[in-house]
Amino acid sequence: MDVPFLDLKAQYAAIREEIGAELQRVLESAAFAGGPFVQRFEEEFAAFCQCKHAIGTGSGTEALWIALSGLGIGAGDEVITAPNSFIATAEAISLCGATPVFVDVDERTYLMEPGLIEAAITPRTKAIVPVHLFGQCADMDPILKVAAGHGLKVVEDACQAHGAQYKSRPAGSMGDAGCFSFYPGKNLGAYGEGGAITTNHADLAAYIQSFRDHGQCKKYYHDRIGWNGRMDGIQGAVLSVKLKHLPQWNAARRQHAKRYNALLEASEAMALPYEADYGKHVYHLYVIRNKARDALIEALHGKGIHCGIHYPVPIHLQDAYAPLGHPAGSFPVAERSAAEFVSLPMFAELSEAQIERVAEELRAHTTGKSRNPA
Repeated sequence: MDVPFLDLKAQYAAIREEIGAELQRVLESAAFAGGPFVQRFEEEFAAFCQCKHAIGTGSGTEALWIALSGLGIGAGDEVITAPNSFIATAEAISLCGATPVFVDVDERTYLMEPGLIEAAITPRTKAIVPVHLFGQCADMDPILKVAAGHGLKVVEDACQAHGAQYKSRPAGSMGDAGCFSFYPGKNLGAYGEGGAITTNHADLAAYIQSFRDHGQCKKYYHDRIGWNGRMDGIQGAVLSVKLKHLPQWNAARRQHAKRYNALLEASEAMALPYEADYGKHVYHLYVIRNKARDALIEALHGKGIHCGIHYPVPIHLQDAYAPLGHPAGSFPVAERSAAEFVSLPMFAELSEAQIERVAEELRAHTTGKSRNPA
């Protein structure tokens, strides 16, 4: 039995009729760029995130860049973030003309270590971008406390955390803004690119709405130099359909993670995901650690089990950020974990048999045991 890393076709099969009917409405209305389908999704997503405003964008990268721009981040500024994210987190900072300043992460959660933030603050620091990685929120209360004490803005990178919670507060609802990606493989994925910004600040929402539409206050009247960052009507329609199913899909992911945990054994050879007691993990990815990662992935692939690596090279060691001058060893937890991460198959439609197959082959490779416990 082959086990894919992700199966978007299985998800589509379950909602085919809903999607087809909604796409037909878009086609018949010809509301392709922005418009009522996007507006409806924005209202629904704002309610889902318990925020006053949600503004659709063309991608999660755009969401991060526009949110930071709207908060006044610009040339010469510094923004503190984590080094073990997808590069888009740092790219958005750089696109504002600012410099990303990295702090290391917690050994268990792989999320920004709040205790390291204070030492990274300089007179040029203007914001903090905690990354809610793999489906789990960063430890937000101490981060928000440090930010408030220094007058810093906070932008949540929630691109992997649709529906995750921190002390019953939804991801994207705690900072000055929250940024989401709807890349197809996300817990809430579009049929193409898409993103959104959530906020409770009316002035920021108005700026974002204008900026993503060429700086217009009304058609052909431009208050500022902006950008074409609108969400497509088709994506808004698709996301509205999928949002109704997201709580059920997230619950399935949590159940799959629970089953993986029961079938696998934490050991020196394998570290299992850790769910912090302050929140609710939605397992965008189920990530283990193995010191012989590459050999493990090759062995599993040979058995028809497809895994991923998120992410093999921390941002500070990417060639694009070599000018920052961070040598290997600068952020040891992020570097050590990046060399060991293995993302196992994880999607809502994953079957019990598929999970058991993954677990059995994983245990056979790491422990020599071919049978899983019940």
